[in-house]
Amino acid sequence: MPVIESSIDVNSDEFRKNREAMEALVEDLRREIDRAHHERSAKAIERLKEVGKLPVDRKLELLLDKNTPFLEIAPLAAKGLYDGKVHGAGIRAGIGVVSGREVVISVNDATIKGGAMYPLSVKKTLRLQTICMENRLPSVNLMDSAGAFLPLQSEIFPDIDDGGRVFYNQAMMSKMKIPQITAVMGLCTAGGAYGAAMSDEIVHVKGHGAIFLGGPPLVLAATGEEVTPDELGGPELHCAESGVSDYYAEDDAHAISIVRELVGNLPPAEKAMPPRKKPRPPLYDPSEIYGIVPRNISTPYDIREVIARLVDGSEFIDFKEMYGPTLVCGWAHIHGYPVGILANNGVLFPQSARKATQFIQICDNRGIPLLFIQNISGFIVGRQYEREGVTKDGHKMVNAVATASVPKFTLIAGASFGAGNYAMCGRAYSPRFLWMWPNAEIGVMGGEQAANVLITITNDQNRRLGKPELTEEEIEAIRRPIIEKAKKEGNAYYSTANLWDDGILDPAKTRDVLGMAISAALNAPLRDSPYGYGVFRM
Repeated sequence: MPVIESSIDVNSDEFRKNREAMEALVEDLRREIDRAHHERSAKAIERLKEVGKLPVDRKLELLLDKNTPFLEIAPLAAKGLYDGKVHGAGIRAGIGVVSGREVVISVNDATIKGGAMYPLSVKKTLRLQTICMENRLPSVNLMDSAGAFLPLQSEIFPDIDDGGRVFYNQAMMSKMKIPQITAVMGLCTAGGAYGAAMSDEIVHVKGHGAIFLGGPPLVLAATGEEVTPDELGGPELHCAESGVSDYYAEDDAHAISIVRELVGNLPPAEKAMPPRKKPRPPLYDPSEIYGIVPRNISTPYDIREVIARLVDGSEFIDFKEMYGPTLVCGWAHIHGYPVGILANNGVLFPQSARKATQFIQICDNRGIPLLFIQNISGFIVGRQYEREGVTKDGHKMVNAVATASVPKFTLIAGASFGAGNYAMCGRAYSPRFLWMWPNAEIGVMGGEQAANVLITITNDQNRRLGKPELTEEEIEAIRRPIIEKAKKEGNAYYSTANLWDDGILDPAKTRDVLGMAISAALNAPLRDSPYGYGVFRM
């Protein structure tokens, strides 16, 4: 295969400045993730020790096969929301290897509000279930939840994407023959009780594991009966009398060892394996991406330089290289897996969209997974391009992206604005996984563009009404809050806090994350729906 020849001068002043800027962003990211993992009150930590529970880090250490990677999902969910201390939405989760099997792991963190479920905890749980269903991955849940956070119950309870959907999904996962294994390691109250009971197999921990629809306070209020959590829903009751639980564990470590045995007892995974090559590292150091990506998101650069540091051997077959050049399309391998890559090199023109549509159809026809690398301000606008049919060509591309039946993966490496987000497989188009880099920005449009649009509209209205145009002071009064709001709500941390993505990545580690994600996706058939498309407007 042809090799991308890099033209980057790694000794240039521009490279150095870019690198320093990205390294600062990555260091901030590491700090935030470490804070999300470990910032807990001394009281909460001491309480965990008193009752004999293991911390989340230790649970994961015992559960995962040694020296295997863990692909964490949404570690910064709920960052800055609620009281700013519901780290990761109260759940550590990701894809890991347990007894040789790739599984989705969810661990309630009892040191965060006693494991209470907030609205974003529910959203994260639903996201994890979607990952299980789309990729046919078993679910392992280490449960310790005080139930819904009652002050926000109206945001958790009634709607199609609220708490009840978790149990609906569990029923559908069971119908799809996706294994669900739960270890009850604390209180599983109300919805938590259903979450455990709807699993295939339940491991129940002595001493602090309890399952009940209503806890002791509710039982006392409703019936006047005084009862302890263990009497109401402990492992002796549920393993020996009710039959709710299946395995009795002496402590957390014992429970995790049983879970590992149960995962090892599952039927072997039948992975969809497209023709795979021996993995090879890129010719160029992936950390050089730090110096390639400009400090200013609007500064153009050749996205092939990034591709060269992501793909095996830096080899890339450039499809229609001379046609629609603002969209790079082509074939490569990542950790030996074949991928079709679509990556932005500018705004989308009609030719770019037509090129993308053809390329997606070819990949879909051949069963090749798709990787979208976004750095896009949107589609080109103007009378000339409307005459050329940019709207109908954009429709073709969006149609092809939406209906492609092979696994899709999306990386937002810079801007992600407007219809460009949709056409390049944003969250609404169901990529199997979507990540952002710490420099990324997302929104209907950039703050500067939004401000200029509003200023133009206001001046047009003033002219129609016979009023004078805006003064410089009035323009600045409009411009400043719009830009500040876009900066706040368009950055990567705001996105990841709201679970618009699966996490912010260190650019230097992106290649390995993509390899893990592709491997996980191949637990499902390459085609999860029949091959075919709707009507393309010609």
